[in-house]
Amino acid sequence: MAILILFMQNPNFLEKIFGKTAQLVVLEYLLDNKDNDTYLSGIAAETGLSHSTVSRVIEPLLEIKIINETPLGKQIRVFRLNKENELTKYLLKINNDLKNLTNGGERS
Repeated sequence: MAILILFMQNPNFLEKIFGKTAQLVVLEYLLDNKDNDTYLSGIAAETGLSHSTVSRVIEPLLEIKIINETPLGKQIRVFRLNKENELTKYLLKINNDLKNLTNGGERS
């Protein structure tokens, strides 16, 4: 029950478990917005991280194919969670399960 209360007090579940890192903040944002395309500036604005920080921490996520990148013009990069990747599927399940714990078992 104490774990449930801890999660309810902090909606950033993954961050609470693994600590606050810029990469985790970006990953959790992308997991929570799994069906949406987004841009570096959009991620920066929504997470409170700088554009350069988002650009730096997104590279390892691209390397392990958790996210896909689609260039749009010469300077705009569009990102979307790669829901076909097995690791991404597992991360989505963990994120969803943790949220379900805090909602008393309700599906989100």
